Amino acid sequence: MTAAQLTLVQIDNYGPWTVTPEPRREMDLQTLQSRLFADLAQYIGNRGGYVFFTRFDNMVAVTNGLDRRDHELLQESVGNRYPVTVSLGVGVDEVPIEALETATERVQAAGSAQSSDRSEALAGEFRDGDDEGEGDVHVAHFDVNDATGKYTDRLNEFDSFINIEQGYASLMKYMREEHGALSFFVGGDNVIAACPDLSHDEYMGAIDHVAADADVQLKVGVGSGETPHEAGYAAKHALEDCRYEGTLVEFA
Repeated sequence: MTAAQLTLVQIDNYGPWTVTPEPRREMDLQTLQSRLFADLAQYIGNRGGYVFFTRFDNMVAVTNGLDRRDHELLQESVGNRYPVTVSLGVGVDEVPIEALETATERVQAAGSAQSSDRSEALAGEFRDGDDEGEGDVHVAHFDVNDATGKYTDRLNEFDSFINIEQGYASLMKYMREEHGALSFFVGGDNVIAACPDLSHDEYMGAIDHVAADADVQLKVGVGSGETPHEAGYAAKHALEDCRYEGTLVEFA
């Protein structure tokens, strides 16, 4: 059975910290955020998970394969090396958005994101390792057909960015509303989505919607596995099959 474990990572008291005792230099904040994301990506990635930056002060991770102790060590590492701490909420559900809703509720119940009284909260349920099996998590890897020819080699970078972002926004909203999937821009012309078990026609529905709504043509490779890394790596191979076969949807 598909069951995605989602972790919400939220920096504690970050808004007030950025302006205390006076507003901090913006590039210093950007550096801190990017380094924190890189460290989370390395830590979670080394354990088979995926993490996405979303708004940087809030990050979303797919953490099948990570247990409570892994999450505690993550908090300890951040607290030892950064001037901020992070709170973590964890949820498990067949539908990724439902798992994230649960994770979010657990962090919110521990206190406001701007409360100085909340520090390193950790609440939630974790996948039972004995229940894990092939197909536990589904990952879809989307990219834009001929993004280089259509955008990168023809338009200035900002206009290329607008086109890619419009396609991403259309896909992100459609997949969340129609299927409870969570889609994240990961650079270039790539979007990775944590999905429930969807059919070929359901993926085609998403591709057709984005083409009509944003005039951006996508293709997608889909994989499954016990961890996000296994599922995502399979999805990458399926995406290569799309390129080789000239198809729009391929399953690993």
